[in-house]
Amino acid sequence: MSDTPIMETQAGDAGAFAQFDLNRVPSPCFVVDKAAIRNNLQILADIGKRADVKVLSALKAFSCWSLGDLVSDHLDGTCSSGLWESMLAREHYKGELATYSAAFKKSEMPQLLELSDHLIFNSPHQMALFGDEITAAKQAGHAPDFGLRINPQHSEGHIEKYDPCANGSRLGTPICQLTNEDVAPFDGIHIHTLCEQDFEPLQRTWQAIEDRVGPWLKNMKWLNFGGGHHITRDDYQRDELVEFLKAIKIKYDIEIYLEPGEAVALDAGILIGEILDLTRNGNTNLAILDLSATCHMPDVIEAPYRPALLGEDSSAKQFRLGGPSCLAGDVIGDYGFASEPKIGDRIAFLDQAHYSMVKTNTFNGVQLPSIALWDSETDELEVIRSFGYETFRDRLS
Repeated sequence: MSDTPIMETQAGDAGAFAQFDLNRVPSPCFVVDKAAIRNNLQILADIGKRADVKVLSALKAFSCWSLGDLVSDHLDGTCSSGLWESMLAREHYKGELATYSAAFKKSEMPQLLELSDHLIFNSPHQMALFGDEITAAKQAGHAPDFGLRINPQHSEGHIEKYDPCANGSRLGTPICQLTNEDVAPFDGIHIHTLCEQDFEPLQRTWQAIEDRVGPWLKNMKWLNFGGGHHITRDDYQRDELVEFLKAIKIKYDIEIYLEPGEAVALDAGILIGEILDLTRNGNTNLAILDLSATCHMPDVIEAPYRPALLGEDSSAKQFRLGGPSCLAGDVIGDYGFASEPKIGDRIAFLDQAHYSMVKTNTFNGVQLPSIALWDSETDELEVIRSFGYETFRDRLS
């Protein structure tokens, strides 16, 4: 057995998906509930309004651009992790755009300067590298605000590889290395230290760094608290968050941004698959699916974590669910079935809209899942994207 810690799924109950007929769509298929997305967006918009802060949707977690208008109707804009996400934001979303990357390419800088409202650098050195491009953008009248991502050196992460403040992290400049001269050229500070967490880790992080960061903010336009906030989870302390943000905004007379990713699509999507074969190896019952951990849910292996299965009965007969690829480790996990599963049965994993859809790949020629939008309030269903052989072929040459 591996000693690697398992990241616990934050999925809630099945909600409206408990009544969804899994045979209504092709397999494999992501199904995103527009009603659930709307509900999450309304919660986030309410936080923004009550706290008088701006809320941006993190495209790195959920970039189903068919819902761009819906997102734009509720939030203040988007945040991206590089040129292509920034281009997508300008093409399919409205509002402000904040772009951050651990490092930018010189060839992409002119476009990024034109596309972005906020361009956030990982270090003062990164910004200095692009002096000529920044000067040209200013002369052309389309230079954005510039931000600096800092590493607060205050760790709240449960899994080291998902902790931006882990020892040796490449994300953000360690706060102990920064001088007043280093931060002077910047319009804002960016802090992103959380991963699927509630309010209290954010509060503790701020308490650990306010004495150092506070004086810098006196000469800045904004403070960005990044993502990882599970604001739409039922047990999140939303009232406490609002009061916390209001107090900082008043104290420093500064604009505040949040960049939720998972929270936009939390519990809003499932991934449907089909049982292709049932076999046995020793004492282990095996079910081979047309779903793959490595191709369709890479975080199952990378985190690792165990996704929740619709209708699972943990006390019932266990089956090890795995994908069709040749990777020995293409295993999703062991799950109990109240009734004996059969070849051709459909299954669904919960909470797969965020970070699964954006990470799919075609390793081994495994078919990509289709994408369907469903509105649980109206029962309207549409398959908006299907992927054929050409998708696999055209990735390479």
